[in-house]
Amino acid sequence: MTLYVTNTLTGETEPFEPQDPENVLLYYCGLTVSDPPHLGHARSWVHVDVMHRWLEYLGYDVRHVENFTDVNEKIVARVGEADLGEDESEVAESYVERTLADMRSLNLLRAEVYPRVSEHVPEIIDLIETLVEEGYAYESNGSIYFDVTRFDDYGKLSNQELEEIESQGDPDERSEKRHPADFALWKAGGVDRDAIEEHRHEGAAPAHEACETAQTWDSPWGEGRPGWHIECSAMSMTHLGETLDIHVGGRDLVFPHHENEIAQSEAATGQAFAQYWLHCELFQMDDEKMSSSLGNFVTVDEAVDRWGTNVLRTFLTAGSYNSQQLYSDETIAEAEERWDRLERAHEAAVDAVDSTDARTKVVDDELREAVETASEEFVDAMNDDFNTREAQSALLQVASAINAHLDDRAEYDYRGLREAVATLEELGEVLGLSFAGETTGSAELAGDVVDLVLEVREAEREAGNYERADDLRDELEALGVEVQDTDEGPTYRLPSE
Repeated sequence: MTLYVTNTLTGETEPFEPQDPENVLLYYCGLTVSDPPHLGHARSWVHVDVMHRWLEYLGYDVRHVENFTDVNEKIVARVGEADLGEDESEVAESYVERTLADMRSLNLLRAEVYPRVSEHVPEIIDLIETLVEEGYAYESNGSIYFDVTRFDDYGKLSNQELEEIESQGDPDERSEKRHPADFALWKAGGVDRDAIEEHRHEGAAPAHEACETAQTWDSPWGEGRPGWHIECSAMSMTHLGETLDIHVGGRDLVFPHHENEIAQSEAATGQAFAQYWLHCELFQMDDEKMSSSLGNFVTVDEAVDRWGTNVLRTFLTAGSYNSQQLYSDETIAEAEERWDRLERAHEAAVDAVDSTDARTKVVDDELREAVETASEEFVDAMNDDFNTREAQSALLQVASAINAHLDDRAEYDYRGLREAVATLEELGEVLGLSFAGETTGSAELAGDVVDLVLEVREAEREAGNYERADDLRDELEALGVEVQDTDEGPTYRLPSE
């Protein structure tokens, strides 16, 4: 059966046909690293991860790229806060490190690359120069703006007419722009002090001091910083070429971010920027989207520590990527119950298969047919626009079939149970579920053990046994525990944190 996807660009559910029948170019708009990742981010991550896994299941070689936006006023606004860093690049590095650790704790497949804006400024400048040369962009007071009136298809993703589009960018840009909807590709100078003050957190450096730490680069138009939208175009095309197969992002990015990506990319290359645009719906919490700016979020590391990876992934895949999902105690409890059913059925089937009661000549047609039907329904669901909700239901049918078989018999169908176990493991892996045990388990116990080792290390240092203390630190780091000595004492990060 063919994979069908809902393409925001056309508004239709279409058969998926990549440019190369063997390879898929997948780009996901990643985070602006100015806050700890929360469950809203995790929801999109997990669904993109499931897309990646299912495309590989179908036999494609997936080239998956996900960026980090490490140049942004919100990052500058956190300079000097706690131990985040003393300039924009240090704060960004701190959050990139945390984000990568959270990705690993959620059992996400690694992307091919994680490009950062700060690493791709030369490519950004080259792309802007092309747009200026082709007449799609213009210079004004050292800044460069994209002229939306020159791109005939502007608004095609968000289904807006140019006359209906409101002004883009900061109010102080209006006098510099030819049209209110024109957007910045390059901004002259550094960051705006008022913008830093608006986003500044308690404990961060004063806005005037933080501004001095913002990164700027030389360009043909003078010193400045890249605009937000041009960054994704430059990074995606650097690593995946001029035309992507699938571009994924949050629903809230359709306009202006993705609309502007299309305009600047297609104006520069004359080629379609992406064949399929897939958008993840927002994550609801108390009738609002979960977001850092609203402050109504649960961080990824808090959630993993509390519920574990398998429960979280069961929860996050209980709704399809393009349907809204509500976070509540009730919905989490439902996910815990579903994962418990799957895990218990798997454990029971494994125990039965390995017992003397599993017999070669016992045949349970109902078990075998139920597993085969559930497997077919799983495939149908995933090929129906990555419908993880129905796919998860199919896995639960396998669990029910296992339980029914074990409850009704004294002797078990060895081959039938073996196939049921293999089906749970193989299809569960598509959803990122691990029946081999938690990918992050025993975090609390591991932390207690590390605390004890660090206490011994401190005692050795106080006794002057510095070589032994260094050995203990080296041994912890060999196990993946990152130890950092601070004025307040040693801190650490576990491999799954």
